[in-house]
Amino acid sequence: MITSKLNTADQVWVRRMNRAIILGVFRTQKTLSRARLATETGLNPSTVSSIISELITENLIRETDLIQSSTGRPGRLLEINPGGGCAMGIEINVDYIELLVSDFSANVLWRQRQASKPETGQNVIMDQVLSLAKQAAEFIQNNDSRLLGIGVGVPGMVDVASGLLRLAPNLHWENVPIRNILATHFDCPIYVENEANAAALGEYYFGAVQNVKDFIYLSAGVGLGSGIVMDGKLFRGMFGYAGEAGHMTLDINGDMCGCGKRGCWETFVGPRAVEQRVRRSLGNGAKSVLHDMSKGDLENIVMEDVIQAATAGDQIAKDALSEVAYYLGIGIANLVNLFNVEVIVLGGALNNASPLLLKDVERIVLENTIVPGREHLRIIPSAHGSDACIMGAITLVLDDILSEPALM
Repeated sequence: MITSKLNTADQVWVRRMNRAIILGVFRTQKTLSRARLATETGLNPSTVSSIISELITENLIRETDLIQSSTGRPGRLLEINPGGGCAMGIEINVDYIELLVSDFSANVLWRQRQASKPETGQNVIMDQVLSLAKQAAEFIQNNDSRLLGIGVGVPGMVDVASGLLRLAPNLHWENVPIRNILATHFDCPIYVENEANAAALGEYYFGAVQNVKDFIYLSAGVGLGSGIVMDGKLFRGMFGYAGEAGHMTLDINGDMCGCGKRGCWETFVGPRAVEQRVRRSLGNGAKSVLHDMSKGDLENIVMEDVIQAATAGDQIAKDALSEVAYYLGIGIANLVNLFNVEVIVLGGALNNASPLLLKDVERIVLENTIVPGREHLRIIPSAHGSDACIMGAITLVLDDILSEPALM
């Protein structure tokens, strides 16, 4: 009896893995025939046909165009069914929250953004999140679809197993049970992830590095985060908190960081650092178009203003970004020496500034790395730009279904 049960369990496990293998092929190839699927996966054609029938019944795969076979009757191409259900993505940032609904092919169907302020407290902000999430769920219901799951990207250290936000220095949050809060209102899988990790997944599946197995995504919002992907998988470390590259120490006597330490990398290259650098120069009497852009209050100057002014040739703005390029290059060189990755992806504010930064950053990285093959390193802007985290949140849902569809 025990042997029989084990055999049954093994069969269920094998079939589930075969489903995941088949669905995984559709990540990189939009349309395939059953015969092509068998070739790509190495699975028996009858196994492929049986599993495809299941996936069609579950609305995850659909048949499309008729194709002529050279050996038999015509067949049909297969593709991911966008109508298989909806994913909800949530981004909790320092100064805004955003929600997005996509179909099963990651096409955006609905989105809303609201301003937020950390000083209002986590309860107020989570109430904002819940209010928008209920609007998103109503949209899904009104369109006769189903909610497959909710993905959340947040700037901080996340215990992904429990969905607990351990620490978010720039939000001033600690031990916030984000998954549990959402689970009291939504009966579906809920995934909570560090925003840079989520963005890295979004770039891997739907963005700039779809065929790259080893890369690092750098995200500059208020601070600086990183998502490290090695051999196609997120590198989390022993306790799951790897990737806090923004808190590498570059100067033990440097400026105070939001984490309570001095001289962290993000204090040199994050948007706050750029804005403070410009304000100091202007406060010392430097001439710049940023005076006019500030409308009489230097606190009004934000990273986007600096990028715009630098693009127009303003020297103060150009000097500020030149300093960013230097320290960004030094930090990236450290990461390349450690991880020997193929690509560095610049996201968030770094993505917006990349046309002004890339040439200098590439030079500085090359000068400060020692690993063989460093000349082949690519440093590229994010394909999703400021949407990288929210698209990554969507990816958390879709990736789990594609990897283990029997659990949905």
